[in-house]
Amino acid sequence: MKQKIHPENYRPVVFKDINNDKILICRSTVKTKDTIKIDGHNYPLYKMEISSYSHPFFTGEKRFLGKTGPAEKFKKKYEKFKKFK
Repeated sequence: MKQKIHPENYRPVVFKDINNDKILICRSTVKTKDTIKIDGHNYPLYKMEISSYSHPFFTGEKRFLGKTGPAEKFKKKYEKFKKFK
């Protein structure tokens, strides 16, 4: 095993899901600008847009985007350029 290839700055970090304000504290090397105080301790804070607390796969929530998908929207958007050929 190679020596001195792993980061030295592992520390407890708070990962916060901004969709539902759930938090998870685990060790990480992620760089953060914000901090949060929990139970009298200051932790670095990393804000996430999605986590297992809010992802539809884990929550079982079904979301429908509408009748047209991304491919249909793309075709419709660039349909006007076909006229010039």
